Amino acid sequence: QVQLVESGGGLAQAGGSLRLSCAVSLPENIINSRVNDMAWYRQAPEKQRDLVARISSDGSITYAEPVKGRFALSRDHARNTMYLQMNSLKPEDSAVYYCYSEVTYGVVPADYWGQGTQVTVSS
Repeated sequence: QVQLVESGGGLAQAGGSLRLSCAVSLPENIINSRVNDMAWYRQAPEKQRDLVARISSDGSITYAEPVKGRFALSRDHARNTMYLQMNSLKPEDSAVYYCYSEVTYGVVPADYWGQGTQVTVSS
């Protein structure tokens, strides 16, 4: 079973920083499995889930406009782990942050989500 294990998050003051991590755990008995795109999404109360940043398997990165210049996404391919460094945090960054990954078993890709981690930014 593929698992996405998130860590980080918590409470920060406006202008502060937090770092999120997401590690993809692949079943050892599955051959030809690989992690493709990874991303962070966030969802504030009563709002839709929105993309924060996405990194492809070749390393290309896309950021949502609200976080450009403040957040930095990176990836450790060897560990199937993604990191989101969040700087200059604003109260409007408060949300549950979800890790996403597309994982391929053989030839079939599938989408996987983490359970979410709360980020709260106080003014």
